[in-house]
Amino acid sequence: MELPRRDRGDELLRPGELASIRKRLRNIAPKHDLTTVIVCAFDHRTRMPPATWSSVRMAPAGVRAIGSAMLDAGFDKTRIVLQQWNRHFRPSQMRLDGRVPDLFMVSSMQIHTAQCQYLIRDACRIDPAHRPLIIAGGPKTIYEPWDVFSTDPAAPWAADVAVTGEEYVLLHLLEVLLSVRLGTESMRMTFLRARDSGALEGIPGLVYALGSRQGVAEQLVDTGIQRLVGDLDELPDTVLGYQILEPPSSRVTLGSQALPADRVHRCSPIGGLVLTLGCKFVCPYCPIPAYNQRQYRAKSGQRISEEIERLYRQYHIRFCFGADDNFFADQDRTLDIVETLARKVDAGSRPHCKFRWGTEATIHDTLQMKDHLAVASKAGLIALWLGVEDMTGTLVRKGQSVDKTTEAFRLLRANRILPVPMLMHHDAQPLYTPGKPYGLLNQVKLLRKAGALDVHVLMITPAPGSKIYEAAFTSGLAFESVAGRPVELHMFDGNYVVASQHKKPWRKQFNIIVAYLYFFNPLRFLIALVHPKAKILHVDAGAYPATPGSGYQSPPRRRKLRRRISRKMKIHLGDAFLQLFGMFGLARTIRYTFVWGLRLMCGKIVRSTKSPNSQIPMRNIDGGPASHALPGTTTAQCKSLDSQGTASVAS
Repeated sequence: MELPRRDRGDELLRPGELASIRKRLRNIAPKHDLTTVIVCAFDHRTRMPPATWSSVRMAPAGVRAIGSAMLDAGFDKTRIVLQQWNRHFRPSQMRLDGRVPDLFMVSSMQIHTAQCQYLIRDACRIDPAHRPLIIAGGPKTIYEPWDVFSTDPAAPWAADVAVTGEEYVLLHLLEVLLSVRLGTESMRMTFLRARDSGALEGIPGLVYALGSRQGVAEQLVDTGIQRLVGDLDELPDTVLGYQILEPPSSRVTLGSQALPADRVHRCSPIGGLVLTLGCKFVCPYCPIPAYNQRQYRAKSGQRISEEIERLYRQYHIRFCFGADDNFFADQDRTLDIVETLARKVDAGSRPHCKFRWGTEATIHDTLQMKDHLAVASKAGLIALWLGVEDMTGTLVRKGQSVDKTTEAFRLLRANRILPVPMLMHHDAQPLYTPGKPYGLLNQVKLLRKAGALDVHVLMITPAPGSKIYEAAFTSGLAFESVAGRPVELHMFDGNYVVASQHKKPWRKQFNIIVAYLYFFNPLRFLIALVHPKAKILHVDAGAYPATPGSGYQSPPRRRKLRRRISRKMKIHLGDAFLQLFGMFGLARTIRYTFVWGLRLMCGKIVRSTKSPNSQIPMRNIDGGPASHALPGTTTAQCKSLDSQGTASVAS
């Protein structure tokens, strides 16, 4: 089920509201001396293509955005912990500035739910007198906030509040809490008082518990769908988040200092930047359009240029991935970004000449931008992840076809941009179709022939917040268990077949392995050493003349020669390197999914009959159905808390 839409005209914050609340918090932050720990939950079982390497070599943009918002609002004693680097970290042992933090935040995707719940459980072991305010957020919480509240009386644990929105919702919550905080009262006690008085009901984007029976919440209150910031230039500078990263270690506690600036690029050579948000296509398996309230949002080219320069100069990061849903969706906004960056390259700006970035787009919008791909390449765009899904358009139609896909790949290669296709395998698609481009192997072969050096092949899987999510479970499409093994949430990453109506779903699992083996194999690696399939040239300052008077000086001839030889070697070996990288990722895929395929082949499949909705009754602030509840969720009675904290039915 998709997230409901706010009333037309009420989807966005008033212009300047995010900037205004940041300013107000900066004025009151020094009076409270808060310490905050933000953790990115990560399940290492998910380290498979397409995130085998990047998942542990890139500090995620989401937790950095929250950390940046805290720093920008004046809360300097903040630390970001990545379980990718600190897998043994235990919240119950954490100390920051010599004390238990005032705020403990956890961000999680659906596939990392197990680790998210572990972190919250461990934080709840802290003595209640010193326990921090526990705040859960991230993609998992946005769509299924009830999962951060325990339903087991034998093991009661819970977050204090789930934030189902972006930075503004968190900052609004902090502003309300600090406005009613009494002296040095703990933030958790302040939250409980504010909750019981109804002070949180005016903050759209929260879910919190009321009442308690045997340690389990009696009901969850949903304050509604968040309002979104329309102008992304109002967001705090996400580069700030790199200042407060916890250094990689095997300790259960926090280090005395954050990761030094000169070590950031070694631990996180890939940066992450939000450039645009939103997509104009409405695919039934995708939650993105509904989450964005059918809005398309973007940063200005000037703002992105400044962030790139800071990334390069402060942390020596030279490549970033744009956290876009469809970068080419709005041509005017896209041109503002790429033309601004291209002008910096023309002017000889070293950071912009050296910086490379990649992002996501669709075949249709890439073809619409064909006259501007050269400018995008000059701006540093070196790789484009393309949602091909199914080249024939059988699964979903987004303006793609075999001819259009081939044409888009030709245009990208001609403009020195690496196309990275992303395919979705589905029940109706066979492994191979003689003479037709419908089979999975047929399409992988066509993409390789068109110049793809890398490919992602995933099984279509129910995604929270999408149109088909609830029906996938109630119709029996999704599996509950296979050969006695329950289907766990970490398996919903597209690598495992966990939802299928095919008579022999094991074939789907092995089809993915075969497709990867066809694309990445030792023979193709040896051929790539001698005859690379596609030559994607690197863009640098030497490729474009500097603007007269810019101050840029051409390097000496000897340095130019060395640079050219180095660049030629990188170009020649690029295909072979990606083959090695792909084979490494494939080995991990086979290690985890081959046995699952055997289970699908030989074991009994138990199918789901109901969607994974909340076992705790939910309601909105008026007592009606909650905005974030799936169909079948019990609507709680409107209750209030008396002075002893017990629940009673409101009159």
